[in-house]
Amino acid sequence: MKKLFAEFFGTFWLVFGGCGSAILAAAYPELGIGFAGVALAFGLTVLTMAFAVGHISGGHFNPAVSFGLWAGGKFEAKDLVGYIIAQLVGAIAAAAMLYLIVSGKEGFTDIGGFAANGYGNLSPGKFSMQSAFIAEFLLTMFFLLIILGSTNERAPKGFAPIAIGLALTLIHLISIPITNTSVNPARSMSQALFAGGEYLTQSWLFWVAPILGAIVAGFIHKALFDKS
Repeated sequence: MKKLFAEFFGTFWLVFGGCGSAILAAAYPELGIGFAGVALAFGLTVLTMAFAVGHISGGHFNPAVSFGLWAGGKFEAKDLVGYIIAQLVGAIAAAAMLYLIVSGKEGFTDIGGFAANGYGNLSPGKFSMQSAFIAEFLLTMFFLLIILGSTNERAPKGFAPIAIGLALTLIHLISIPITNTSVNPARSMSQALFAGGEYLTQSWLFWVAPILGAIVAGFIHKALFDKS
């Protein structure tokens, strides 16, 4: 249960901090933090929680990461369902808190797209489904390669959260214009549930592409980079 609570709180913080920065601060009048600020916020959420609770649960905070670590032989299949449920509950709870905050603003009418992910007309840069799938697949694959490599027993000790947090920052700098950046099905699902409509019908891509990319990375790391 400690591991599941750690995953709940870690995923809550990722969504509340990362999506919260996009919703509340990215375009704030005159002093908005922009894409770079949102990218940094996502990286900081993972970095801080990896240090805070990573030693308890492994610091996944993302169903794709759990699948990737399983494929890489670093996580047991029997724990997948529990972790994914904890991650989804944490993400949705954070989205609910963000909704309560946003709905309390003077003049509030609706949340619009919230911080949901999308392709086509829902892509910030109007990128196609194919572009979105390729980006989410490749970025999640490299994210998992960084996670698996930096946490390998032969890697320098104690620096993994920094490498992982900076990797997530870089991923957002690349892909916010493409899909609003997912690489995390729980993060995507939490926002789509509140944004609704086409955001929800497009959410399949933000499950399939990240999980496939993560699994491929797990197999690559296990075959090529793990100890022989």
